[in-house]
Amino acid sequence: MLDAPYFLSQYNSFKATALKNRYITNAHIEPLLASLTNRFSRTILGTSESGLPIHALQIGTGTKRILIWSQMHGNESTTTKAIFDLFNYFELADSKALLEACTLFIIPILNPDGAEAYTRLNKNQVDLNRDAQALTQSESKILRTSFESFKPHFCFNMHGQRTIFSAGNTPNSAVLSFLSPSENKEQSLTITRQKSMEIIQHMNSTLQPYLTNQIGRYDDGFNDNCVGDYFQCNGTPTVLFEAGHFPKDYSREVTRKYMALALISAIDFIANNPVSGAAYKPYFDIPENDKNFYDVIVRNALLNPSKPGVYNDIGIQHTEVLESFVVLFKPKVVFVGDLTQKYGHMEIDANFKVVSHPNFEVLSIGNEIDFIMKEFTKIPLFINNNLIQALFLLCNFY
Repeated sequence: MLDAPYFLSQYNSFKATALKNRYITNAHIEPLLASLTNRFSRTILGTSESGLPIHALQIGTGTKRILIWSQMHGNESTTTKAIFDLFNYFELADSKALLEACTLFIIPILNPDGAEAYTRLNKNQVDLNRDAQALTQSESKILRTSFESFKPHFCFNMHGQRTIFSAGNTPNSAVLSFLSPSENKEQSLTITRQKSMEIIQHMNSTLQPYLTNQIGRYDDGFNDNCVGDYFQCNGTPTVLFEAGHFPKDYSREVTRKYMALALISAIDFIANNPVSGAAYKPYFDIPENDKNFYDVIVRNALLNPSKPGVYNDIGIQHTEVLESFVVLFKPKVVFVGDLTQKYGHMEIDANFKVVSHPNFEVLSIGNEIDFIMKEFTKIPLFINNNLIQALFLLCNFY
């Protein structure tokens, strides 16, 4: 049985430190794949639309089969890092009983073209998570073939979510979110869904001591073009994992740790329990995700000196941009108005002073800026993968 406190205390010994920050491609994982022991069976399932290899691994000898895939969206890499942490756990920890109960088939990067370009879509600008029925793309066909040949009892669909999400209508960021996808438009509580819910409620119970009120439940609107919905429709309990934002963790190195714990918790639960679906009800105690956050909120700002007494809040979101193989975060003004019911991962109180564009023009929606002017003081807004903490030091400028 999993000892969660022990796992977290030993996490740094399991962590795949060669994988860090947000840009993760085949070039990053292939040396790690080559270094794995013969406990893993490695294969190339085929190639992407541009001809890049799609790697897969199998480990375990058990009768309970779990299919796991990550980076279906190429710019959602946190779960890939967690998967390689999981591989190290299997190599270094006592996982004999778990791997005698389960067999895992894992595709670390399903969309290597999107990973290279750091984009959600594949080479042909197709969202693979909307291609479950049409199967127009080679990556979609490879996943379907893997599903049909491996015949999993459970599927784990690994994704990443934006910084906007809160765990319910709260000031708590949704660090992790989960979903048992619907099987129909009526969102019926089928046995298959209940089995997925049972796994999720177990993960939530495991993680709450460490992520108290920071776990959300994803929207369960039905779309059978989505892979998770399709597999669930076909009778295989499928769990959606979403890696979100931990405070001050734009590189998602903290999030990956808890995602790794979620993964091993789910696998351990399947290994040691029948997963009948009977214990599904606590799933609904997990709050549904809300959109309560901006990356930065500047409050009480006088935007136009010609209109004294008219104050606004400014909502800023970071756009992720790949430059020289590093993901940078570019601030963009996306809202001007009243944000009293919203929260910022960083908040700046302008104290009713003039806040302007760097060239001293009036700020407006759509402005892409690295800093704002508070009267004549520069307040930087940008971050990058090596200066994560700098973002939060800026709060001292006012």
